[in-house]
Amino acid sequence: MTQHGSLPACVLFDLDGTLLDTAADFAAVLQQLADEAGGAAPQQHQLHQTVSAGARALVTLTLGLKPEDADFTRWHQRLLTLYGEQVQHSRATVYDGLNGPLLQLEALGIPWGVVTNKPESFSRTLLDALSLSRRCAVLVCPEHVRHTKPDPEPLLLACQRLERSAADSVYIGDHPRDVEAGRAAGMRTAVAAWGYLPADSNPAHWGADHILASAGDLASWLHLPEHQESS
Repeated sequence: MTQHGSLPACVLFDLDGTLLDTAADFAAVLQQLADEAGGAAPQQHQLHQTVSAGARALVTLTLGLKPEDADFTRWHQRLLTLYGEQVQHSRATVYDGLNGPLLQLEALGIPWGVVTNKPESFSRTLLDALSLSRRCAVLVCPEHVRHTKPDPEPLLLACQRLERSAADSVYIGDHPRDVEAGRAAGMRTAVAAWGYLPADSNPAHWGADHILASAGDLASWLHLPEHQESS
């Protein structure tokens, strides 16, 4: 297993709330959803605390509907449709401070990738929009596996595709299931404390190897040598 102070074999990221700040897209979609339903959109902090729980949780947050309610499926599908339209003109950004470590990893020949519970069509559209697709060495989405996070299968598949040992690799996410999946895969794990942390959940209790207070802390935690820009 990767020892403290040694470079990782590969670095894998969750997508929403870890690699990308996608809250603006969700805010726009939930505003549309609320307008159509004649209600009020959730506040930003509520959105941030719920995004990682998925689309169904966002329907409940915005409309107060539960999965067993008669109209739930219709509104859930409407949210997905609206989001599919929104990502074509996405407002998402790479979190400040992350591009530097990504460049450092690339300069060292250490592959980085994304393992997410977000559908592939949405994930690829976002990576394409931000010119990350060619840099991202692997993308694993729910369509690629039988079991999604917190099961370790997606992380193990990513390492297999990269031909890297999971025991020598790192996974970074912003939800307890990310840490659970990483630990089950035998990887080192870190919490992206800048992300969409669930309400009333303390990352110190998730069992991660490290909590990254900011994206700028990633390079030092991974012990990456400073990247020198070519002149």
